[in-house]
Amino acid sequence: MKKITAEQLRNLYLKFFEDKGHKIIPSASLIPENDPSVLFTTAGMHPLVPYLLGEKHPAGNRLTDVQKCVRTGDIDEVGDASHLTFFEMLGNWSLGDYFNYESIGFSFEFLTGKDYLAIPIERLAVTVFSGDEDCPRDESSANRWKELGIPEDKIFYLPKKNNWWIAGKTGPCGPDTEMFIDRGTEKCSPDCSPACDCGKYLEIWNNVFMQYYKNEDGTYSKLDQKNVDTGMGLERTLCILNGVESVYDIELFEEAKAEIEALTGKKYGESEEVTKAFRIILDHVRTATFLIGDTKGIVPSNVDQGYVLRRLIRRAVRFGRNIVLPDGSLSKIAKCYVEKYKNAYPELVDNQAKIYDELNKEEEKFSKTLNDGLKEFNKVVTHIQGTTFPGKTAFRLYDTFGFPLEITQELAKEQGFTVDVEGYENAFKEHQKKSSVGSEQKFKGGLADQSETTAKLHTATHLMQAALRKVLSPDVSQKGSNITTERLRFDFNFERPMTQDEIKEVERLVNEAIKADVPVTMEEMTVDQARASGAIGLFDSRYGDKVKVYTMGEFSKEICGGPHAQRTGDLGEFHIVKEQSSSAGVRRIKAVLTEKAN
Repeated sequence: MKKITAEQLRNLYLKFFEDKGHKIIPSASLIPENDPSVLFTTAGMHPLVPYLLGEKHPAGNRLTDVQKCVRTGDIDEVGDASHLTFFEMLGNWSLGDYFNYESIGFSFEFLTGKDYLAIPIERLAVTVFSGDEDCPRDESSANRWKELGIPEDKIFYLPKKNNWWIAGKTGPCGPDTEMFIDRGTEKCSPDCSPACDCGKYLEIWNNVFMQYYKNEDGTYSKLDQKNVDTGMGLERTLCILNGVESVYDIELFEEAKAEIEALTGKKYGESEEVTKAFRIILDHVRTATFLIGDTKGIVPSNVDQGYVLRRLIRRAVRFGRNIVLPDGSLSKIAKCYVEKYKNAYPELVDNQAKIYDELNKEEEKFSKTLNDGLKEFNKVVTHIQGTTFPGKTAFRLYDTFGFPLEITQELAKEQGFTVDVEGYENAFKEHQKKSSVGSEQKFKGGLADQSETTAKLHTATHLMQAALRKVLSPDVSQKGSNITTERLRFDFNFERPMTQDEIKEVERLVNEAIKADVPVTMEEMTVDQARASGAIGLFDSRYGDKVKVYTMGEFSKEICGGPHAQRTGDLGEFHIVKEQSSSAGVRRIKAVLTEKAN
């Protein structure tokens, strides 16, 4: 196998698929377009859902990319050898072009070719879908692997649990084939396979053959357009190729690891406790660096993405205390990541001042609340009856004082108490619901759905942003939105509450544009052409060579994807129902469309 750096792997992968006729597209933002019900972009397919459903992609029907991703569902597992909250996903896509035969051929060539990863064929094992009452056994993929020389005893048929991919409860989906490295260890049992997680097999790549759509009622419909969606985790692949046991031992973490050692005097690996603290700090600071430095960068807050960001930073501070990490250290560690990733993600360099400032502010704030939380804990614990520390109280310590659950658990244990973790989690979930976090973690594309009603509200959002720029400032820009069939929610940069007169004027301008009943037109053009035409949007790396520009008369011209109404006159009447603060320097509007008055 070929030893390789992250930059070499990214370039090698993209060049391979470019030579196979794929257009290289840039990574989308970590903050999903139009703020769907997942908080972050958790897989390479998320930004491409409209195109997987048949919409034409400006770059064509063969694509390849390296997508930034964040997943925090396993945040408590970070600290072991494999879990990360931020990771990069190498992907290639066929949108109605080639299917499993060609896809498997490409993967095999990249994995085993001497000019690519040069993995010996005897080290490979693969899995395919075993079939069920919904969908047939995937014999065509298995036969293709046999054609390429994979022996039958290295081809495993596994059920939906293992070899089926869907982003949420509904949406585009299909059987997949997964590729594994056989570590050469003994089988754990006669039935040993990649499904048993004994460690003999390490997954390196996953190709999804997307040909179905799972409906709300649990049934499956065939997609009009067959697609291929693949994913190869960059960090895990580097770990395998370079023969290291932990993802934290790859070169991406070397400089940050050395910085922590210099700041603390501790050595990574000197003890289990120290190693765990290092890994949590390494992971959480890297994720925070990318979230704050994103093209749609966020800041710590008590709701939505900012809530998760705050938890990551504070958890890093908490474990920093365990290894005597001095105050103000997180920004110094972040500088290592900005330098390491500057070629792949130049937005980190552009936003580095913001990254360091937000980390310093949050670290300083939490150092104070950490002390205040200790005082509150000591006050609360004297009034508890029995040996159970209430979950709601534990969550209040977290929500009010930023007190991580693990601190409460450790302190409670010292006092002879056990924390009601289930009660804490219930309180946490209730808070998520109230904050519109979207705890189901499902994804349906750029909007809550693709319905006609949602498309109208999406169109109204364009008009409202144009009106806000006229009434408040031409510097107003979108910081996030959430659109459902009931209402639109729109976040934008502005330092003060809007006056009632300003709110009424925005409503008047939007309704005037609706009354004009102009067509909503779409034109594909290059980013430079879009900029020159006066279209608004973030002219940055998240766009490819061509973009879609939606125009509504002389009122609105904006880069966008997703569904729109055909004419502004189809929208009804626009009403702002609430204007409030979202976070520091960001305001939030909630608005609705109603039937036109007679």
